Amino acid sequence: MTDTDYKVLRSKRRTVALEVALDGSFTVRCPLKCTDREIAKFVEQHQSWIEKTRLRQLNRAADRPKEPTEEETKALKQKAKAVIPERVRYFEQLTGLRSTSVKITSARTRFGSCSMKNGLCFSYRLLLYPDDAVDYVIIHELCHTVHHNHSQKFWDLVERIMPDYKTRKKLLK
Repeated sequence: MTDTDYKVLRSKRRTVALEVALDGSFTVRCPLKCTDREIAKFVEQHQSWIEKTRLRQLNRAADRPKEPTEEETKALKQKAKAVIPERVRYFEQLTGLRSTSVKITSARTRFGSCSMKNGLCFSYRLLLYPDDAVDYVIIHELCHTVHHNHSQKFWDLVERIMPDYKTRKKLLK
């Protein structure tokens, strides 16, 4: 890719930012009044960061599981609906933490989430990763039923329940 192979998104923002996608493409986000010349200069000044980040993103993409076919997706969703709620119940019994519901979603950018009412959602795509990673995400979300943030208290709780969580978390990267 050359320096001119990027997308520009102008909006009511005050700063210029770069965003590098998993496929190595990048986007410049900038204020409405930012000129093409200013954008080109910004890109040129950040060329080394762009190339380093581009390489990191391409490596991440290569390590990620491939997007499942339609048939595989259907099977994964069914498996997720059976496996994940069962694993949540297991960890609830083990830890004493409680969720109000468990849903399986098609989310692409997050493996799990916890609502303010302690409802848990998990992407069926989580099952593309090793069981140790799945269990980490479940524990992570269950810990959000106590701490709805990523404070030190939250991470202390995660570590108390799953001392090797950092190793498991790396399986998702």
